[in-house]
Amino acid sequence: MNHFRSHHCAQLRKSDLGAKVDLAGWVKSRRDHGGVIFIDLGDREGITQIVFDPNKFSEVAEKAHALRDEWVIQIKGEVVPRLVGTENKNLDTGEIEIQAQALSILNRAETPPFQLDAEIENEDLRLSHRYLDLRRPRMLRNLRLRSRITTTIRNYLDKLGFVEVETPILSKSTPEGARDFLVPSRLSPGTFYALPQAPQQYKQLLMVAGLERYYQIAKCFRDEDLRADRQPEFTQIDLEASFITPEDIYFWLEGLMKEVFHATKGVSIPSPFLRMTYTEAMNLYGSDKPDTRFEIRLTELTDLFEKSEFKVFRGAVDTGGVVKAINVKKFASITAGQIEELTNMAKQYGAKGLAFIKVENGEWKSPIVKFFNSAEKDGLIKRLGIEEGDLILFGADKWEIVCEVLGRIRLRVAEILQLLKDSTQLNFLWVVDFPLLQFSVEDQKWNAVHHPFTRPKPEDVSLLEKGEYAKVRAEAYDLVLNGVEIGGGSIRIHEADLQSRLFAVLGVDAEHQQKMFGHILKAFRFGAPPHGGLALGLDRLVMLIAGAQSIRDVIAFPKNNRGVDLMSQSPAPVERKQLKELHISTVEQPKRTE
Repeated sequence: MNHFRSHHCAQLRKSDLGAKVDLAGWVKSRRDHGGVIFIDLGDREGITQIVFDPNKFSEVAEKAHALRDEWVIQIKGEVVPRLVGTENKNLDTGEIEIQAQALSILNRAETPPFQLDAEIENEDLRLSHRYLDLRRPRMLRNLRLRSRITTTIRNYLDKLGFVEVETPILSKSTPEGARDFLVPSRLSPGTFYALPQAPQQYKQLLMVAGLERYYQIAKCFRDEDLRADRQPEFTQIDLEASFITPEDIYFWLEGLMKEVFHATKGVSIPSPFLRMTYTEAMNLYGSDKPDTRFEIRLTELTDLFEKSEFKVFRGAVDTGGVVKAINVKKFASITAGQIEELTNMAKQYGAKGLAFIKVENGEWKSPIVKFFNSAEKDGLIKRLGIEEGDLILFGADKWEIVCEVLGRIRLRVAEILQLLKDSTQLNFLWVVDFPLLQFSVEDQKWNAVHHPFTRPKPEDVSLLEKGEYAKVRAEAYDLVLNGVEIGGGSIRIHEADLQSRLFAVLGVDAEHQQKMFGHILKAFRFGAPPHGGLALGLDRLVMLIAGAQSIRDVIAFPKNNRGVDLMSQSPAPVERKQLKELHISTVEQPKRTE
């Protein structure tokens, strides 16, 4: 028997009438009805109403007058029915209350800085008192949901023969994309560990070791700019397996999503998931993580304007660019302010402007229509299905710019029109056949689109040898849900020679290959099996299932959007003595005294 309580605060029902019980928790509200004190006593499970009646237990009722919100108390009492007409149908315990016979005050509380039973817009205030924020039912639900998800994932992968292995947090800094968090070594002056951006090399080395199926709920770290779905430290469901093809990954992950969504939302997820190549996704939706819940799509118009008198479109075509458009049905009523907003968005992502046509009262209203001939107009009507009330938005530029601009405008228009309001759709899809490499104009070099261990598709290896890098596709795949990338992975390179070749394409010479990646290149020479894997973003997945707006709402103690833990005030200066021990001097001297 628990010393503090016999039941939790959402457990008792009419079937328990007459039972003597002990409850413990926090005072969530207090009401004085002519000397009779009512409180809502809460714990993580829910709420039970407690009544302190001075006509029955006067000393206990007198003591209850002092109670305030968030005090921690224990009560002993009897389960009794609520008075007829006072039942609360919104509570599981709404038909009963506890007649308090004894009261123990376990701890008092200061007045909270915000109401725990209300939504708080000031996120910094919430994060400064996170231990109070987490008492709120929504936040408690999110943490328990996260726990249920990780338990489901562990059980599922265990049944498939995956072995959970922890890999090092202190590792080596290698150029794999984002900026590393560095940790100075006291024992090796002038050297640094790096916190892992992902367990990429370690999980591949576990495949070389013959483990065959590995997984880990892995902490990862990236020193990069923050936003709603990004934190400096985050969690991945990381898995890797040997002797597999992408089909194995698709099958396992689709099964995993079925298990998770059934366990958390009670819904059945149909499979197999839709598959779409990277090129198809960009051409149709302007995104490599398309939201397919609404039908606005990009339409190809380049060939229509090869000889156009409209210089903007003709110029784009003549310089190797494209012309595309989206038809937003029944949005010809768009305001001048909304057009300006969309135009500014287009410019933000590289376009020179945003051409449009509004179809109102049978007329095409736009300054560009006068440049179109009848064949071009007929072509637009046919391809875009133009009808009364439609709004046509155009993009004319390089393929990448047009796709991204129209893709982002597509999403913004859906927000304005509330096309997804109250949507319960769960649209999963695989995006496959990504480019392996991308040329950086800024760096004047080729970079890996995913990471340097991604395998080129077998039929494209010859293109890599010929130096036709832009055409090489990766054996890579992303799992997308409702326009959010929740996971990504690839089949890996397992041959030392091919890996070294790709490093060279990325500008890493033989000397630096040995310095940074010598351990994995050496391992590949000792019988590395074909292997591949995937990493799921646990925080994003929980966010989507919980219906939260930010991953900060599904992480127990997150940083804010400036990378600061407002509760513990980290990062923080350290003593000069500590810096000296680490052989470090800083430009900004710590403000603390020695």
